[in-house]
Amino acid sequence: MSKKAKILIITLLTAVTFILSIGVGCILSTPIQVGQTPGLDVINQAWLFIFQDYVDKSKLDSAALSRAAIEGMIKALDDPYTAYVDPESYKLAMSGFEGKIDGIGAQVDFKNEQIIIIAPIPDSPAAKAGIRAGDVVLEIDGKSTAGMSSAEAVLLIRGPKGTPVKLLILHKGETEPVEIEIVRAEIKLDSVNSEMRGDIAYINITHFSERTADELAPVLETITQAGAKGIVLNLRSNPGGILDTVVDVASFFLKEGVIVDVVDNEGKHTASSVKPAKISIDLPVVVLLDEYSASGSEVLAGALQDHGRAILAGTKTFGKGSVNVLLPLTDGSGIYITTARWLTPNGRLIEGQGLTPDYELELTGEESIQWAIDYLHRQ
Repeated sequence: MSKKAKILIITLLTAVTFILSIGVGCILSTPIQVGQTPGLDVINQAWLFIFQDYVDKSKLDSAALSRAAIEGMIKALDDPYTAYVDPESYKLAMSGFEGKIDGIGAQVDFKNEQIIIIAPIPDSPAAKAGIRAGDVVLEIDGKSTAGMSSAEAVLLIRGPKGTPVKLLILHKGETEPVEIEIVRAEIKLDSVNSEMRGDIAYINITHFSERTADELAPVLETITQAGAKGIVLNLRSNPGGILDTVVDVASFFLKEGVIVDVVDNEGKHTASSVKPAKISIDLPVVVLLDEYSASGSEVLAGALQDHGRAILAGTKTFGKGSVNVLLPLTDGSGIYITTARWLTPNGRLIEGQGLTPDYELELTGEESIQWAIDYLHRQ
C-alpha cells in the first residue's frame, strides 16, 4: 500500500476527505493483482456465455455489464461503507484528497437504513440553508437515497463550487420533508476552535484533517501559559478524519500505550501507539460526545477513556469503527472496501457498538459545556 497515499469520515465522513464524509478510515491504495480467486472462473464463464449467445447484441455493453457485476458483488456484501465509484466520481473523490474540496459543507453517514446528516460545518452553504445534525436526506437531485450507500450519497452531493444541488430533507423531529437547494462552494477546513472559559479551556475539534495536530499544538501551549486548570474537549458531531492525525492528537494527552488496535480480515492485530509529541498536557479532561460523534472521534475518546485520562460525558456515540480502502480500477473507476475494524486499547469493538459515556447527559449545547466546566471545578 502506498505510504504517501495513506489517508485515514468515517466514514468519512469518516472521514474528512470529502467534507461530506463517509466517516473516517479511508486509505488510498493501488490495485491488487488478481490471481486464482475462488468463483472467478464462474464469472468469466458467465461473461463468455452472455457475449457469445445473448440474442440482442445491442445490449452487450461491456462497460455497463462490468459496472453491474461490480455493483452486484458489493450489494451482496451488505456493507454501507463499501461502494462502487464511477470514473467521474473517482476523479471528484481524488480532488478531496488533494485538499481542493467543493461541496455543501455537511458530513453525512449511513444509519438505520438512512442517509443522515452528521453535522453541517459552521457558516457553510449547508448550515446557511438550514441543514441540521440528524436530518435525513431522502432525495438528491430527485434521486431517492433508498438503498444508497453513504459513499454514493457523498459523491452525488459533492460537486464543483457554484453549482446547485437539491436535497429533499426530513428534519429531525418533523414529519413533512422539505426541498432545499444549496449552491456548492469551496469549504474552509479549519478543525480546531478554542477559548478560555475562566480557568477552563474549551476546545472544539470539528474533524481530524492533516492540519489538526498542528492547529491544536499552539492552542495547548497557549492554555498552559494562561494557567488553565482543565480542558473541555468537544467532539460532538465530529465525524472523524485521518487516523494518523487522531494518533497525533491522542499523543498530546497520553504519555504511553496503545491508542487503537486495527484488526484485519485475517484476524491480524496492528496497534497504533503513542508517538513523541511537540507538547504533553496533563490537565484533567472532560470529553463531550453525542450520537453523531463517529469514527476518529470515537477512537480518540475510547483511548482517553480506556487509559483513564478523561471522563466521557453526553450520549452514546455513532458506532463507526471500520477502515475503508479506496482502490482504483483500470477503467478510471474505483471501489471503497471495508478492510478492517477498530478496537479501543482495552479491546472494545467500536463498529455497531459505539462508546457509552461515563456520564450520560440529557443536556445539550451550552448547558452541557457548563456541566463539564462545573465537573472540572469540583475535581
